[in-house]
Parts: sequence; C-alpha cells; structure tokens
Amino acid sequence: MEQSSASSVIESGHPSLSVVRRCELVSISRSGFYYQPAGETPPNLALMRLIDAQFLEAPRYGSRQMARHLRREGYSVGRKRIRRLVARMGLAPIYQRPRTTVPHPEHRVFPSLLRDLVVDRPNQVWCVDLAFVSDWRCGSCPEHEARTARI
Repeated sequence: MEQSSASSVIESGHPSLSVVRRCELVSISRSGFYYQPAGETPPNLALMRLIDAQFLEAPRYGSRQMARHLRREGYSVGRKRIRRLVARMGLAPIYQRPRTTVPHPEHRVFPSLLRDLVVDRPNQVWCVDLAFVSDWRCGSCPEHEARTARI
C-alpha cells in the first residue's frame, strides 16, 4: 500500500490501538505515518510556469532544449532539474520516434495462446526460448569444431 494512502486510512485518535500497531497493520513505518511532503520551492514553481509556457509554444522541446532555452532567458538550470520538473508536471515532448522494429508485411503474426488463460498457481505455464538452442552442424559447439579441425 502506498504510504500516503495508508496513512490516510489510519485514524489519528483511536482509543485501543497504538500508532505502532496501526502502522504494522497497514505495513508502513511509523516515520511514514508522520511524514508530510514538502512540496516544490517557489523558484521551482516559477520555473515550472516558464516550462509550461514554453511547452505550449514548442511541445517538441525535451529536457536538453528546455534547459538551453531557460539558460538563454537568464536562468541557471541544469538538464536533470528540468527533466525532474517536466516529469513532475506530466509533460512529454511530441516528436516522431524512430521506427527501428518495423515488421515485414509478409511475416505472419502468431496469436498468443495464453491470452484468455488466468495464471493462478506455480508451474502452470512454462516458456522456452528456442533462439539459443545450438545445432551440432552449425559450427557453434566445441564438439563440432573438434571433429572438423584439420590435423
């Protein structure tokens, strides 16, 4: 259970259970019960407003370009800080991703035989990767190399 939701489940003034026992029941540490998130600092909030405004103008900017833009505007920021703030805001740049694995149109797509199967116990489903099974004729095993070596 997430700590913020677990600590909201725990009543603060329960008469019969101690805080220690209540934290044990919902599986959080006692310090997690008392933790209050700090939130963003005012300079980071100002940067987030600038990032949001620039992102509306150029949604293709990633963290590097956004950091470069803010440095041109006079702010001293690093790429990792911008990356964290952009991720916290839930923004993602829009650009054409490389299509490195495009299947050939004539290749057959095999259906998943486990699509409707509910796996609910150990050893119910097994998997084998046949890509690395070697054949003695392929020349990749030591026995084949020993048999075909010239003396």
